[in-house]
Amino acid sequence: MTKLELAFAEIEKLPPTEQNEFVAWILEELHSEQRWAELFAKSSDMLSSLADEALTEHKAGRTKKLNPETL
Repeated sequence: MTKLELAFAEIEKLPPTEQNEFVAWILEELHSEQRWAELFAKSSDMLSSLADEALTEHKAGRTKKLNPETL
């Protein structure tokens, strides 16, 4: 028995309302992960641009070391 089959067997032991809640939660998690992946993929150009800007500022001496004690 695969882990997936084992999980389904355990889910089937739950009352129908809890099964529905579990399925809704799992689907939301899957969709959330998919949305994050899509958003991250779309943001790569922006992140690259921001990284270039930060490096340019650092090379120009306009940055300073971060001190967590002064945050």
